[in-house]
Amino acid sequence: MDILGSKEYLERMLAAPRPGAGQVLAFYEHRIGAVCKDPELMLMPWDDHLVHRGDGVFETIKWVDGRVYLLDEHLARMGRSGKAIGLEPPCPWEEVREIVLEIGRATGVDKGLFRMLLGRGPGGFGIDPSECPTPSLYIAAYQYTPKPAAFYEKGVTAFRTSIPAKQSYLATIKSIDYLPNVLMKKEAAAKGKDFPVCFDAQDFLAEGATENIALVDASGCICVPNLNNALSGTTLLRVLELAKGEIAHCYKAISEADIAVANEMIVLGTTAQCISIVEYNGKPVGDGKPGPVSKRLLELLKKDLVEYGVAL
Repeated sequence: MDILGSKEYLERMLAAPRPGAGQVLAFYEHRIGAVCKDPELMLMPWDDHLVHRGDGVFETIKWVDGRVYLLDEHLARMGRSGKAIGLEPPCPWEEVREIVLEIGRATGVDKGLFRMLLGRGPGGFGIDPSECPTPSLYIAAYQYTPKPAAFYEKGVTAFRTSIPAKQSYLATIKSIDYLPNVLMKKEAAAKGKDFPVCFDAQDFLAEGATENIALVDASGCICVPNLNNALSGTTLLRVLELAKGEIAHCYKAISEADIAVANEMIVLGTTAQCISIVEYNGKPVGDGKPGPVSKRLLELLKKDLVEYGVAL
């Protein structure tokens, strides 16, 4: 095995295969303090506890037609997640907000996704957070292809995954540790279904792999699972606010029996927006077609992105 000097190692590292590099538009690391557009240089220290301990939190934010959607809501949730594990960014949140916008402007494209990673920082391979003198902040902008209209018109399939919901204190933190979510998605792919749905220890509906799930009951009310074992989705909370006064909603424990008699079952998330689940566990939901509530919520979200989105 070769033992390389710095120059030779750097040359070999930059020549190494980098799957997905074509999706990266621009990125930022706080230690460097600048934006770069060469994905081959998008690297992080191995001894960052974010990497080898999952000690960190993250957010995914989208921009469409040059408008960043729910930017402040995502930053606020990241702040809450960080606070829950005793982690603050290496700079003020106002500066983080401006960095996100600067990265978006640097891409030169009108739509994309931001992946924000806030970690304990580099400093060692142990588990003690005190190893890390300064938190890490990584922000990448990458390509986003919105789903075609036909996707919403047809609806999607879902099933009950074998992976249980996370423990309450973890489920409400958007931590880097997404292994259960990964396994849910892997199971969905193996079964040929679009979305997995998990349940908690009391056998109540929790959430999807990366989305919130809600029902529409016979009265037309949007029924949202109690968010004890699920993340409070920014899209979910925003669309409930937009629909206030037009469509009623409630929070409740939702069982399999409730799903069986629901008029609609809905997926809500940053990239999914609002999609009807028309088949659950091999059986139709409602009449097996996208329902009026999901269609209306999608309209509200699209309109809100234009009116409420933050311009790059």
